[in-house]
Amino acid sequence: MDITIRKRVPPDLLRFTFYFLPREARMDQTPAYGMTLDDWIEWMEEHDQPKFRAKQVVEWLFQKRVTSFDEMTNLSHDLREQLKEKFTIGLLPSVRLTGSKDTTRKFLFRLHDGRLIETVKIPANANFDGERSGRITLCVSSQVGCAYDCKFCASGLAGFTRNLSAGEIVGQVMTAEYETGDSIRNIVFMGMGEPLANLTNLTKALTILNADWGMNLGARHMTVSTSGLAPQIEKLAKIPMQIRLAISLHGATDKVREQIMPVNKKYNINRLFDALQVWLRHKKQMITLEYILIEGINDSLDQAKILAMRANSLHAKVNLIPYNTVEGLPWKRPDIPAQDAFLNVLSKANITATIRREKGHDIDAACGQLRLQEEDLPSLEASVSDSPA
Repeated sequence: MDITIRKRVPPDLLRFTFYFLPREARMDQTPAYGMTLDDWIEWMEEHDQPKFRAKQVVEWLFQKRVTSFDEMTNLSHDLREQLKEKFTIGLLPSVRLTGSKDTTRKFLFRLHDGRLIETVKIPANANFDGERSGRITLCVSSQVGCAYDCKFCASGLAGFTRNLSAGEIVGQVMTAEYETGDSIRNIVFMGMGEPLANLTNLTKALTILNADWGMNLGARHMTVSTSGLAPQIEKLAKIPMQIRLAISLHGATDKVREQIMPVNKKYNINRLFDALQVWLRHKKQMITLEYILIEGINDSLDQAKILAMRANSLHAKVNLIPYNTVEGLPWKRPDIPAQDAFLNVLSKANITATIRREKGHDIDAACGQLRLQEEDLPSLEASVSDSPA
């Protein structure tokens, strides 16, 4: 059964929080948004259908944006019935939508197994690589929860549950466009989860998002952010797509970074920067070093000087992000003079650097916060364990 999605919310109502009750989607159905054109060709051949039906299906999904298989009117009734039995379109039911004063929008989506993920639509003047942009950016999740336990982040507070499928990743983008009526042309994988720990599904989703038969998003308008999984960075570098890369660095030395990023104990800064050199041999796009400023932890001017040297070694940009407060975590953001002093050190070293004044602070836009507020984890665990595999 296809999921019913609420129509566009009037902009003047978005200052409130909304709740939506979706129809139930079966767990044995595959999201159609997660199928490549080659997947559809293979499926059609297995079901004694001509190959050109595959092209028709992806055209209905990504160009005509239908919300049910019944709308695919150039397919036979029997084929549509087969598709309805095997697949769900892949639009995600919105459990909650919050609107910020700065027009940031945060979606809380419910998946087929009852799990919750978050997706954030960022206003046009906030581009994740530090540049001004006239396009809307969507911050997309790649996992339910996270296993990497970055100390500033809410995503991992309830632990790691599972990877998202390619269809669930693409479904976030399609649903956000459907819900808001906006065309999303910039995507950053900086939501819940570690994208490179879900590399197979991530790369399939990137293919669908980039393909001319899919969402036709330019590769240069898609950014993958990672905590620093060095071997996976090297694998992603070899994929023939000029996507952008952002590194959640957050510490310029191993001693400081390990306080914030446990992954640094496995892949220290030297190992990470070796992988980034591999990336530069394959990609033309500048790397962005993301650096969350946390008072008394990583905001010293000594850290700024070392960060400048590291950025220079990669000819990388630096995106400074004042810490976005998360309930239950002890960190604080530095005051504005301290933020500006840190930025000034980078600027004097001729590093391209910006401070991203946070968007959505008034709606708990830091990744994982709405999920923690909404999810009743013990009862959810019970319901999932009772569900069919």
